[in-house]
Amino acid sequence: MNTIPAEFKGVTAVAKANVYFEGRVVSHTIRLPDGSKKTLGLIYPGKFHFNTDQAERMELTAGQCRVTLAGQAAATTYVAGQSFDVPAKSGFDIDVSAGICEYICSFLG
Repeated sequence: MNTIPAEFKGVTAVAKANVYFEGRVVSHTIRLPDGSKKTLGLIYPGKFHFNTDQAERMELTAGQCRVTLAGQAAATTYVAGQSFDVPAKSGFDIDVSAGICEYICSFLG
């Protein structure tokens, strides 16, 4: 299992936030020295749907959520320290029932 990073060194942070669902999901983009990008975000309680262009890996750094990937009937619960992958040109439903879910989203490919 991969270790979820606690910090990123030598990155460029984009000051403008990515705000979704009336501020209930907020992230900031960071650009790494190798040219890749990630987003660091917060999801407040609620149920949300996201579509993906690129494949993504969502790593939880705090909180918990239930996720249903496109094409799957059952939801899976994830907690801090766990991750899930979302295929390109796909999507997922995420449900945060309490507290704040914090994440790192890595764009794969």
